[in-house]
Amino acid sequence: MSQDRLAQMVISIMLLAGYDVSERCNIRPRSFDVIAKKDAILLIIKVASHIDSVSADIAWDLNQFARYLDATPLIVGERARDTGLERGVVYIRYGLLAINPETLYDYFVEGVSPMVYASPGGFYVKIRGDLVREMRERFQMSLGDLASKLGVSRRTISKYESGMGTTLNIAIKLEELFNAVLVESIDLTSYHTPAAPASEPRSEEVLADLERMGMEIHAMRQAPFQALALFEEHTILTAYGTSQKVVKRASLIGNISQITKTHAMCVVTDYKKQKRIGKTLLIGGEYLHSLEDGAELMDMINE
Repeated sequence: MSQDRLAQMVISIMLLAGYDVSERCNIRPRSFDVIAKKDAILLIIKVASHIDSVSADIAWDLNQFARYLDATPLIVGERARDTGLERGVVYIRYGLLAINPETLYDYFVEGVSPMVYASPGGFYVKIRGDLVREMRERFQMSLGDLASKLGVSRRTISKYESGMGTTLNIAIKLEELFNAVLVESIDLTSYHTPAAPASEPRSEEVLADLERMGMEIHAMRQAPFQALALFEEHTILTAYGTSQKVVKRASLIGNISQITKTHAMCVVTDYKKQKRIGKTLLIGGEYLHSLEDGAELMDMINE
């Protein structure tokens, strides 16, 4: 399936599931393709036919989104290495969850959660370790007794009870032995952001101006905007550069800001005034430099 067709399929699935979906991001470089929102769930979706093409820089941006916009990043693709992605299986790329479009449909349209995740060595499931311990004790079995029945070590049983995943075969044996449902489904929207990444050095005059005005800046690497600017309770999607570079991005950034309930701004380094393109404020670099604080800029953005 072509990249365009795959992206259109993803958009159709999310619309069918009742999500508001942004315009597709066709500007390069891009770390995501669409943003989808429904109630309190905000998804940042990267579409990649081959999920191995998702780079560390793209993962950086998706994690930045997740952290500062309270969003869930998700990769949707068809292949990993030389094999197709299986339906109902979750794959991992730089710590991000990756699924195929069929699994996307099952979860968001049909309400069927995946149960299996891929890891080096094969497919695995997560079992409820506390319930395994409870059932073992109810059946008056020692660690050694259960280990003998499953053909594993006592240490492995102890790890299962502490939350370690296991193979499908072992999970089936456990459920048959205790006549209980022990396998946990995978919630695609319960993403937990990793520890805050180290900040990168920045020398851009625009970002220095925003920091001078009291804004907290988080640089992006592959997004259609270069930074997330935080000021009090506000988040501003911020692009900067020459008019030729940023004007064509303004409409897309404005659309993204509508879906994410944020603000959008383009700082134009070869422009002296201010105007709007849709929801996006365009402001000249010199004009920005003349502002004293973030509150003054927010008043302009909110006009």
